[in-house]
Amino acid sequence: MTERMENVERAVDAVIEKTGGEIRLAMPLGLGKPNRFVNALYRRVEQDPSLTLDIFTALSLGRPGAGSDLEARFLEPFADRVFGDYEELAYLQPARKSELPANIRVFEFFFQPGSMLGSDSAQQHYISSNYTHVARDLNARNINVVAQLLAHRNEGNVEGNDEYSFSCNPEVTLDLMPLLLARREAGETIVSVGQVHRDLPFMENDARLDDWLAHMDILVDDPDGHTRLFSTPNMPVNVQDHFVGLHASTLIRDGGTLQIGIGALGDALVHHLRLRDQDNARYLRPLNDWGIPESQQRMIDHEGGTAAFQEGLYGCSEMVTHGLLQLVKDRIIRRPVYDWAPLQQLEMHEPNQPGLALLDLLREQSAINRRLGRAQIRTLKRFGIFRGEVHKQGDQLTLPNGVQVANDLDDRTTREALKAVLGDSLRGGIVMHGGFFLGPQAFYERLRGLSDEERNAINMTRISYVNHLHGDEELKRLQRQDARFVNTAFTVTLLGAGVADQIDDGRVLSGVGGQYNFVSQAHELEGGRSILMVRSWRERASEAMSNVVFAYGHNTIPRHLRDVVVTEYGVADLRGKTDEEVVMAMLNVSDSRFQIGLMEEAQAAGKLRKDYQIPEAHRRNNPEHLHDIAERCGDTSFPLFPLGSDFTETEQRLLKALTWLKEKVSHKEYMELGNKALFHEGSESEFAAELERMELRDPDGVKAHIYQRLLLTALEAAT
Repeated sequence: MTERMENVERAVDAVIEKTGGEIRLAMPLGLGKPNRFVNALYRRVEQDPSLTLDIFTALSLGRPGAGSDLEARFLEPFADRVFGDYEELAYLQPARKSELPANIRVFEFFFQPGSMLGSDSAQQHYISSNYTHVARDLNARNINVVAQLLAHRNEGNVEGNDEYSFSCNPEVTLDLMPLLLARREAGETIVSVGQVHRDLPFMENDARLDDWLAHMDILVDDPDGHTRLFSTPNMPVNVQDHFVGLHASTLIRDGGTLQIGIGALGDALVHHLRLRDQDNARYLRPLNDWGIPESQQRMIDHEGGTAAFQEGLYGCSEMVTHGLLQLVKDRIIRRPVYDWAPLQQLEMHEPNQPGLALLDLLREQSAINRRLGRAQIRTLKRFGIFRGEVHKQGDQLTLPNGVQVANDLDDRTTREALKAVLGDSLRGGIVMHGGFFLGPQAFYERLRGLSDEERNAINMTRISYVNHLHGDEELKRLQRQDARFVNTAFTVTLLGAGVADQIDDGRVLSGVGGQYNFVSQAHELEGGRSILMVRSWRERASEAMSNVVFAYGHNTIPRHLRDVVVTEYGVADLRGKTDEEVVMAMLNVSDSRFQIGLMEEAQAAGKLRKDYQIPEAHRRNNPEHLHDIAERCGDTSFPLFPLGSDFTETEQRLLKALTWLKEKVSHKEYMELGNKALFHEGSESEFAAELERMELRDPDGVKAHIYQRLLLTALEAAT
């Protein structure tokens, strides 16, 4: 029996009583954490050393912090506006500072990227698990409490008409709950807690609690718990990012399957897929200006395409992003899949409409019989092949208005009568399967505003379905035609290994998540490809450094699973190639400033013949070339925020200026910067809005005056 409460403290009391105070709590990754409940539990355990609390979760999210006074002037008003009254996780800062109480431990399998590099406690308690193994690993830790944020709906506000949804995070919960229920049935104490949030988008299909609601022990709807949902604002997409996304977009095959992740590279890919479909001439211009090498063009012709989408895509992604939803709204993601293998098999070859011909095709597949069974009739209704009331009574089919005909699909009278009950179109098609979602506030608003038809076409479901082929393998193979699993790495080796989760000293940057799952799946699926997007270079301590290296002390994706690597300089097809061929391909997409050094390392190791020369066409791989093309194509081809922004136009100009200023400081150009700032003659009125936003219109004191001069210098240089 579910106990309903309006106060999280009562829920904490109940959990402590049921568990005896030895609490092993599992919570979802990202958005789905019940912050108010876990904070109350944390405070209670913190104050009582007789209690213990182990928290098992991932991606614990916190507001961003400023690194300097000038950054704080920009960031704090923005954060106040975007995050509002978001309730911070009480354990997060102590975990980052390794200052958790002795009776509380936090275990995570994925970090907010870079946030825990300085925390010994977090690094020591990190659990490295493939996403598909998390439920298994949590169960092995003897979890005895599971808690999650839930969406709620009551149409018409009718008593007893309450509906609940796992919403943003059914992915691990749906795999974990059967394991926990089995332990409960064996006599163990397992407590499940749901915290309702009125702003959480209600998602249909597998995300609905329905039968699971009976297993929810505590349902909390605390009036003070409906604070702002955490959001991840869209970040700027620079020219380098855009070209990575542009090249990757040429590998997405019409009629295929798409998975992408969060971040600027994913946003760039989405933007160029949209251009490809909606403004093809503009899309093709930078590709033509770049000059696609012959080998890359062959791959595009064989594996991808650059034309508008005629069939559309099917989305299958552990994370449903703002960008993927935009592709759904644009009807680029529109290819429906069905969870009935015979129907899906037919849809692979040609879209079908309900009709006698479809019934005949299903009979040829032995999916239905000449004489329909009751279960077969229910299935035909479910997918819209039959509409209205059709029932089996003995050897007869009863149709609407009481008409009875022989239950025989070869009978002419029956076939003629069935025409009146055949549906107009298939139902139950899913255009996107997802595991969890996270994004900007506009993304949540768009999810809340979906029509019933749009909402029903998105199935948030268990991670074992999205990330694995195992289980329902026949159906998944039929659905996931020409799959493109597009993920990011921060480093790749010349031999094709990818690095995405950990730096070479062993410290974890983020986590493996589902990346390995998708790369492995790409190799198992006919027509599937794994695409790793990576920026070919980065800047550190005022120096440019290559992200393509000969060797690295760790890898997330081993080189025996190498497939496709995309940088801003093109596409490297590595599947089935020799080590020398892989080295050559990787050199071709490396930045030209580092090509010679990388080539010599490979030659010294015996992986590349001594007389090899980098082809002339690939010796122009430099940022200046990319920027020249971008300037000729214009901002509509390479916008800074292709999917919209939480930043105002004034803040966007400030962001450019502060980025420019940070680059100058990182280059240690103090003398030049100081001279420009001190002797700057620029008009303050020209940048009045920016100065007002930074509270530097009328600077008070020497430090504020210097900030004003630095900012004016940066604004003039960056605009």
